[in-house]
Amino acid sequence: MKIIIFGANKVGAMIASQFYTDNDITVIDNEKNKVDAISKYDISFVDGNGSDIEILKQAGVKDADVFIACTNSDELNIVACLTAKKLGNECTMCFVRNEEYKASLGIAKDSDYNSDFYIDIVIWPEELLTQEIFRIITVAKALDVENFAGGRARLLEYRIEEDSILVNQKIRNCTFPKDTLIVGITREEVLFIPNGETVLQKDDKVIFMGLAHSLDVLAGKFFHKKDFVKNITIIGGGNVGLKLAKSLEGMKFKTKIIERDEDRCNHLAEQLSDTLIINGDGTDLELLNEENISDSDVVISVTNNDEKNLLCSLLAKQLGVNRVVSRVSKITNAELFEKVGVDVSISTQIAALNEIKSNLCGTNIGILATVEQGKGEVLTILMPDNFKTTKIMDLKLPEKGIVGIVQRRNRIIIPNGATQIMSGDNLIIFTLSENAPAIRDYFKAD
Repeated sequence: MKIIIFGANKVGAMIASQFYTDNDITVIDNEKNKVDAISKYDISFVDGNGSDIEILKQAGVKDADVFIACTNSDELNIVACLTAKKLGNECTMCFVRNEEYKASLGIAKDSDYNSDFYIDIVIWPEELLTQEIFRIITVAKALDVENFAGGRARLLEYRIEEDSILVNQKIRNCTFPKDTLIVGITREEVLFIPNGETVLQKDDKVIFMGLAHSLDVLAGKFFHKKDFVKNITIIGGGNVGLKLAKSLEGMKFKTKIIERDEDRCNHLAEQLSDTLIINGDGTDLELLNEENISDSDVVISVTNNDEKNLLCSLLAKQLGVNRVVSRVSKITNAELFEKVGVDVSISTQIAALNEIKSNLCGTNIGILATVEQGKGEVLTILMPDNFKTTKIMDLKLPEKGIVGIVQRRNRIIIPNGATQIMSGDNLIIFTLSENAPAIRDYFKAD
């Protein structure tokens, strides 16, 4: 696959690092904008502006399969994508930071508008981040939450605490509810796929898949018992903080936002009707005490500064907050944050990368989610019409993966080894990211 990336910044480097081994990558940008990481990869570089027709031709846009514009300028990204679409038939992906652009750009090819002048996929990383935070904080003690099959099936991740009855138990001896599976465990920062003989240990982060109701039963029995999310504090009233608060309003959560900029507080007050707006600094220990931050079930720090988010999160932990979620701008900071006590760290870059991956797989294959900072992937695979009925135990997968969910028309099946896979079934498979390409190739339709 030929992929052209307009933007030699950190985002462009991240995208290139994910795809350069199996694809032909060309990066366009002015040489002065080129980050050092770009030079580490075996990719082509074109010095220039990606909205310039001649530069696009030089980069080979007519033969490209995908064009991604991810510079720091929304306007440049938009013009570049529209120009690339005029010159070729590639899939265009446009990064934006302005909500208005996101709302107005996604013009579908079969719409009533000009059919050949559109952008295929518009990516607003802050929106993706907000959606991920919302899913996680609304489930008590969950480290990750993903919904599948219209919410009838889910993925939940929990940490095994020291006093848990699961500590030192073999998986096969655990009395988990029917229609739930353990598909992955992260232990000492290493993600692996367990088996029935695997012994659960304190601090393991365990990933379950199953029917939504069954996972609710599992969570109540082993993880949060009578804990419910009621009080939520958001530190940072930027786009993410505002959008998150809007999503929480009307859901019976008691929500407050701490924002240091007075003008921004006034704007928040105009936009929100059921959220308490506090003008102050989230790193002010006295303010946090005055506002009884310790009464919060969840504190989410979503400023645009990693260092401040970390400090706010650690202060909240020090004051007794049970669960803290923090935004990270640098992917490399995610594991560091969790090492020092942050319960969940979420990156806008990873959220955006997931969106790109989900659109690059194939006609019958997609990526529903990634977990553990991209170490694991949840694949969705539609069995072709000519697929011969096969038991799961007889599938000859090239790498290790777990079929966690089978969607057969309107039926959701949590399978075992004897479950038969049929043509037309939609499989949801959990695997390690390093093994995902081989599994995708195995199922790829001709």
